[in-house]
Amino acid sequence: MAYEDLLDKALEELPKRFSEHERFTIEKVKGHLEGNKTIVINLKQIAKHINREDKHLLKYLLRETASAGKFLGPRAVFNTKISAKLLNKKITKYVSEFVYCSECNSPDTKLSVEVGVAYLRCQACGSKKPVKNL
Repeated sequence: MAYEDLLDKALEELPKRFSEHERFTIEKVKGHLEGNKTIVINLKQIAKHINREDKHLLKYLLRETASAGKFLGPRAVFNTKISAKLLNKKITKYVSEFVYCSECNSPDTKLSVEVGVAYLRCQACGSKKPVKNL
């Protein structure tokens, strides 16, 4: 068998998820309104998927939406009505600021605090950039 034929065969046998170009997708928020409150049931799962602390993500969303809120068990409760579209937009903004590497665009990063300054360190290319503290 020719080399190209072997490559084609290997590509066919790969699972679909690895053959797609986008390996990092952000789950959409799931929730509902209860009176004047917005309940998000999957914010902790979203934070886990993007490899960030759920409290950090919630604090960011509360600042961005000018709302008060907290976690009640697995649910995030915002003390105002917020559309799912707006929350998804703010989560996307959070990921661009606190997850993606500015040099290589890799989502394989870690947040660390050194001498009171928060840094985003890329595990793929090794770059380190300061990010704003929350």
